[in-house]
Amino acid sequence: MPNNPHPRQAPLDDVDRAILRILADNARTPNNALADAVGIAPSTCLARVRALRERGVIRAFRAEIAPAAIGLPLQAMISVRLRAHTREQNESFRDSAPDMPGVVAVFHMAGSDDYLLHVALAHPDALRDFVVDHLTTHPAVAQTRTNLIFEQIAGRRHLVPGPVSPVR
Repeated sequence: MPNNPHPRQAPLDDVDRAILRILADNARTPNNALADAVGIAPSTCLARVRALRERGVIRAFRAEIAPAAIGLPLQAMISVRLRAHTREQNESFRDSAPDMPGVVAVFHMAGSDDYLLHVALAHPDALRDFVVDHLTTHPAVAQTRTNLIFEQIAGRRHLVPGPVSPVR
């Protein structure tokens, strides 16, 4: 499945948007139920979902796992400022950050910080060790700032606006 960060900007029609809304709510919706919900044949629905994946509109289907349930109750957002804004420094950090232990997500930012890391770890010592052993020792990193996450609340609005109803 492609992971195109810049999907082609072909327009989405109402059926595509309805498919996206349903899958954003429940990515495990069976194709027959998805087709019925948007008012198209199952074969057409399968082709549309495949096309949305190929275009990079749908990037992935994944399970959202509660970090605390797997022994990682401590979450933090760590802002990272690089020493220099060269392509080499950016690529060096960008390539290594996703593989650091405990990293849930990496965001390349504009503004005063260059990257924002979402991490999930077992305990405060693991967080300290992560910062000391993986961030402050990285040659591209100049500064970090850590903020603990008390609670994560999912957004109630989907990226694709509009009602989920048959398009017919």
